[in-house]
Amino acid sequence: MDLLRTAYLLTGTWPNAEDLVQIALMKAMRNWSRIDDPMAYLRRALANQRATIWSRMRRQPLPVGKLPDHPDSRDLAESVAQRDELLRALAGLPPRMRAVLVLRYWEDLSEADTAGILGCSIGSVKSQASRGLAQLRSVLAGSRTPVGGSFDVG
Repeated sequence: MDLLRTAYLLTGTWPNAEDLVQIALMKAMRNWSRIDDPMAYLRRALANQRATIWSRMRRQPLPVGKLPDHPDSRDLAESVAQRDELLRALAGLPPRMRAVLVLRYWEDLSEADTAGILGCSIGSVKSQASRGLAQLRSVLAGSRTPVGGSFDVG
């Protein structure tokens, strides 16, 4: 389920996420006996495969009728609206920036692990994360003012 959620955050739709996970798992099966850390391998495969097929997958609007997996103590409608708003803002980011944010903050990977998965430098991860968070904050601040507390993305 973790891979599917990561794929959803990378693609923006459940059907595309399922396809992405299936492709990554099929490719991983070829080398399964040589894989030391399957989750790290699969995360990298998801990010790489997503980057490879980015142009072939058309952007689709994110579903708004999906309830959050773990509702919190706030008003459910507010929670759904905030989640939808964040996912829409995330979907508007460039693919590499989006992958950095998903791996760093959703998967809670270190900068070094994220850099290793994406095949880039730690400095690139830091700058992409910084710029991505700034863009998310800008989009979210411009779209609405949170009610009953702050809405922090990072």
